[in-house]
Amino acid sequence: MDPVFIAIVLLAALGVLLAAGVWIALSLLGVGWIAMVFFTNAPAGKLMATTVWGSSANWALTALPLFIWMGEILFRSRISEDMFRGLAPWMAPLPGRLMHCNVFGCGIFAAISGSSAATAATIGKITIPELKKRGYDERMSIGSLAGAGTLGLLIPPSIIMIVYGIAADVSIARLFVAGVLPGIMLMLLFSGYIAGWALLNPAKTPPRDGIASLREKFHAARHLVPALALITAVIGSIYAGIATPTEAAVLGVLGSLILSLVTGSLDRKAFKASVMGAMKTSCMIAFILTGAAFLTVAMGFTGIPRAMADWIAHQRLTPGHLILVLTLLFIVLGCFLDGISMVVLTSAVILPSVRAAGIDLLWFGIFIVLVVEMAQITPPVGFNLFVLQGLTGKDMFYVARASLPFFFLMILAVLVIWEFPQIVTFLPGRMFRLG
Repeated sequence: MDPVFIAIVLLAALGVLLAAGVWIALSLLGVGWIAMVFFTNAPAGKLMATTVWGSSANWALTALPLFIWMGEILFRSRISEDMFRGLAPWMAPLPGRLMHCNVFGCGIFAAISGSSAATAATIGKITIPELKKRGYDERMSIGSLAGAGTLGLLIPPSIIMIVYGIAADVSIARLFVAGVLPGIMLMLLFSGYIAGWALLNPAKTPPRDGIASLREKFHAARHLVPALALITAVIGSIYAGIATPTEAAVLGVLGSLILSLVTGSLDRKAFKASVMGAMKTSCMIAFILTGAAFLTVAMGFTGIPRAMADWIAHQRLTPGHLILVLTLLFIVLGCFLDGISMVVLTSAVILPSVRAAGIDLLWFGIFIVLVVEMAQITPPVGFNLFVLQGLTGKDMFYVARASLPFFFLMILAVLVIWEFPQIVTFLPGRMFRLG
């Protein structure tokens, strides 16, 4: 049967299921079942059982709930308050002053969290009230936090990188290393935009509270030590080749528990809430991954990925044109799906075409993370928009308009890593070659 016809039928079935409010995981399983029963002669029941079990038994998945739990523990700690106190004296001399705390605070927390929404919520609950109290421009404060919160996906450890690594069979450790330089680049782009905006709008930036001496700055920086120590334990152990991502996640959980105990923010209620939050999120992601795994198998039996790869080859699309098409596709999908669903939903069809175009799957993983970051601030399903709407009480579309400049900066980041792929590939190539 014509693969184009099969693809249209399956897309229609998926659209109907999602529009009806069926869980994403069940929708994926349902579409895979339809594909197997109606368009192949393969035993759908046996394949579903073996695929679901096989995808659930993947050892790489063990890092996922651990990193999620680490983020849940830290979300309930006083780490964001300490980071603001440590960063504020250093950010005050810059144009835009304390608004840079949104960017660098999110960057630091992203390195010990892995979740975009958790990063925006944790940093935002401290910086938004403080910036408002000091008279900073509300729109820029909210927009910079919405944009910087997405760093939780790009700066390792990243939950979305784990999901992509499993889907594309790419080393998670290499993905973590590859995200470092793009993450720093995106932080600098955000911070540079804030500085440029402040220079063009001096009346919207309040004067400095005072000039801190170098001694006072270093004294305040002691509040950053716990977060930096946790980053060193988690990320440093992976980079040094001492620990796998799963083992590093165990270190992260232990470190976050110790940090919360030392700061006095971990009680019985908070501990129970962190466990339940991590369990719910982990089960949701694992369920989606099993549904996507079965759909991937079903797609393979129908021949759609192979037909799409052949079509792209016959169209003679250059890798650049393919990336442009995929960027537009993911921007549109981001209006309706969350990041994890986007990755698992498209992997079965897109990855064969990406391989056929000769695009490095490691580089493509960072590209995927960047375009998924855009989805975090794209209405009506942008998770960061929901978070900031709850924190500020503002309308979602107000938050979306405030974050629009940072959306375009992410598009610029995609262009930069396309022109200079070494930003992604340099560190993994160097570190793993030396290892």
